[in-house]
Amino acid sequence: MRIDFGRVALRLLGIASVAVVVGMPTMAGSANAGEQIFDELRFGASTSVQSGHSREDGVFPEITALFDPFGYDTAVGWQQQLLHPRVHLGTSIGTSGEASQFFSGFTWTVDFNEKLFAEAGFGGVIHTGDLEGDDDGPELGCRVLFHEYLGAGYRFSTHWNVMAQVAHSSHANLCDGPNDGMTRAGLQIGYKF
Repeated sequence: MRIDFGRVALRLLGIASVAVVVGMPTMAGSANAGEQIFDELRFGASTSVQSGHSREDGVFPEITALFDPFGYDTAVGWQQQLLHPRVHLGTSIGTSGEASQFFSGFTWTVDFNEKLFAEAGFGGVIHTGDLEGDDDGPELGCRVLFHEYLGAGYRFSTHWNVMAQVAHSSHANLCDGPNDGMTRAGLQIGYKF
């Protein structure tokens, strides 16, 4: 039996979207009571920025949850913000037969002012892409890769923001096999609780 990870991930994305919209007032109320689960949820899409045979087709819907176990929300100034990263957990869904990614790691957010911010993230990813092969698309060599991203964003309010992001996943030549990597750029809309 073959599992279509893209279709499963799209269904999960749909369910998560409905849960966020329906539960937003409840979760925001929980935040006031000190019982919040997420610090922020982001929804968006990206596309491959690679060329040649390692370019990926299609658009990649994304969902990312950020958690604040180290006190980022209480950090004052960029120096303290760098010392208090958030934890991220997310997925990027391959819709045209390309690799889906499931990633986790640390996120460092620095505020330039009340509206503008920059972000960097580092962690790991498990993917469904080709390890080796003659097909179009990247040859990735390992099932588990490093995952890093850079982003710049704008806050519309205390809750809503938008962020442009470039993310890269590869194994940094730490395992045998090809290392084409995956590089994607896109936009995400965030809701901070």
